Amino acid sequence: MPRGRYSLHDTHDRTPLGEEHFHCAIGPSGWRYVSQITAPSGDHSGSVDLTTDELGRPIRLELHAASWQVRGAALEGVTWVRTDPTGAHATEGNVRAHAFTGASPAFLVATARLLRLTPGAPATRVRLVAFTSPVLAPRTLDQSWALLHSEAHDTDSGPLTVDAYQVTDLDTGEQQAVHIAGDVVLAAPGIELEDLESPPSTFP
Repeated sequence: MPRGRYSLHDTHDRTPLGEEHFHCAIGPSGWRYVSQITAPSGDHSGSVDLTTDELGRPIRLELHAASWQVRGAALEGVTWVRTDPTGAHATEGNVRAHAFTGASPAFLVATARLLRLTPGAPATRVRLVAFTSPVLAPRTLDQSWALLHSEAHDTDSGPLTVDAYQVTDLDTGEQQAVHIAGDVVLAAPGIELEDLESPPSTFP
């Protein structure tokens, strides 16, 4: 069960946005990722709890940030309920999309797992619903993902395969490089893996 810590920063000026302390595990029915997020001050600022099935579809999502909460799942596309800090004005949403995304590295792993790309194959288009901080406002976006290459690296615990993806925002044309090993993000825009207590798990 990988357990570790990511640092999060602004992709434009590298302003620190906090840290995400996580653990994740692969089981017989899918994958679960749980994390607690802290602000640069060290104060608790949110949490992520994401469970995907064996195909990578989100079967349970729970996000917390700034007293806001989102619960979602894959249902007729993706469906969610967003609750305000008072709890008086819960709103429901549904979009014909493939999955969810957001600032957490969990969503990069989940999307890669959902797409299961082949190195060198044409890019695949995916529609996602993003929840943006600090109030978890939903936004639908389209990306294309391409798996550029997979490379095996020797480590103390055996070979580690690192997948290099190119992720393109189809609205802006902005391209990003994402490197994933198993169920851990090694590097991505705004995300740095600072500590990992055990090797990444390998999806079957």
